[in-house]
Amino acid sequence: MQSGKKLYFASDFHLGVPTFEISLAREKKIIRWLDSIKHDAEEIFLVGDIFDFWWEYKYTIPKGQTRLLGKIAELTDSGIIVHFFTGNHDLWMKDYFVQELGVSIHHQPITKTYNQKTFYIGHGDGLGPGDNWYKFLRKCFTNPFLIWAFARLHPNLGFWIARRSSKRSRINTGNSDKQFLGEENEWLLSYCKEQLKTKHIDYFIFGHRHLPLDLKADEHSRYINLGEWINDCTFAEFNGKDLILKKFEG
Repeated sequence: MQSGKKLYFASDFHLGVPTFEISLAREKKIIRWLDSIKHDAEEIFLVGDIFDFWWEYKYTIPKGQTRLLGKIAELTDSGIIVHFFTGNHDLWMKDYFVQELGVSIHHQPITKTYNQKTFYIGHGDGLGPGDNWYKFLRKCFTNPFLIWAFARLHPNLGFWIARRSSKRSRINTGNSDKQFLGEENEWLLSYCKEQLKTKHIDYFIFGHRHLPLDLKADEHSRYINLGEWINDCTFAEFNGKDLILKKFEG
């Protein structure tokens, strides 16, 4: 890393819900955060579920979030590397962000090394023990034939179905994602410990959980969950030596 530069990590903006007005206020807050870090950011990692729903037809994308898209283009044009990870709400990213915004798209967790520190970064959905129903659904959502079939729907109908499904899922789960289950029941922490049996990782960084967490995976490794921006507005910052979980504007 360049001297004086930092890495930034955030996830689960869920832009688009619950209403246009509330989502717009959250988007403007995210823009303020990006403006506050652009002077020293070397790379920015947006770790999944940035949108509550995203789908790319060949010539059509969902309306909205133009401020965020424009800000990301500004950042990449200035030389800042921006990484986009797909989450369970925005699985269907293709090449639009790569071509228009100059970002790197990651559909699976990646491993990166900075200043002799190894990072394992991913959204976190479908990892670890349990959650078999979602793992089944993810196979359906990523099935090439089912993706092709959905793409045959008119965008007005396709987007309506997807947003209705997302809203219903949120009603069914409520605030269960915000509950700390105890270290022995935190499935992403269990996943981290399993990975450490075969390789060393200094920092595991995930989203998805909607709960800011900073836990030891072992004596030399930490599991960081980035939380979300609907309520917590938390992010992680790596200054070249230490990784710190922070809260924006409060």
